[in-house]
Amino acid sequence: MTPTENLHYAIGELAYAIASADGEVQKEERKKFQDIVAAEMRCKDYGFDVSDIIFKIMDRDKTATKEAYDSAMKQVRTNSHYLSPELKKTFINVIEKVAKAYSPVTIDENSWIEKFKKDIETLNGDPVYYKQALIK
Repeated sequence: MTPTENLHYAIGELAYAIASADGEVQKEERKKFQDIVAAEMRCKDYGFDVSDIIFKIMDRDKTATKEAYDSAMKQVRTNSHYLSPELKKTFINVIEKVAKAYSPVTIDENSWIEKFKKDIETLNGDPVYYKQALIK
């Protein structure tokens, strides 16, 4: 996968982590995530089918919230040179909307969202890389 694809995969893992923070991932959360990805990332050539695959794999493997989050953040850090300010905002919007997909938003979900905002805040992509990704 390309660095940009890795970042998009990471948002799927992050969404799974947020959705599973309050227990089992609900059908409504899974559907809402696919809708959110379609709305938020359509203009970024995101492969929408990947979101459903991520959730299915993680459900099958019984991936824990912390494990999903840590894996996603490893991908984000590894590929952070492609992380534009706009993509950071999009990722935050996606995980916030996923948390709101199945009310109420729990304390655990809010904690993970705040942790993500704090963790991603320090990462700054290199415009040379992320602008090249837009040209391709």
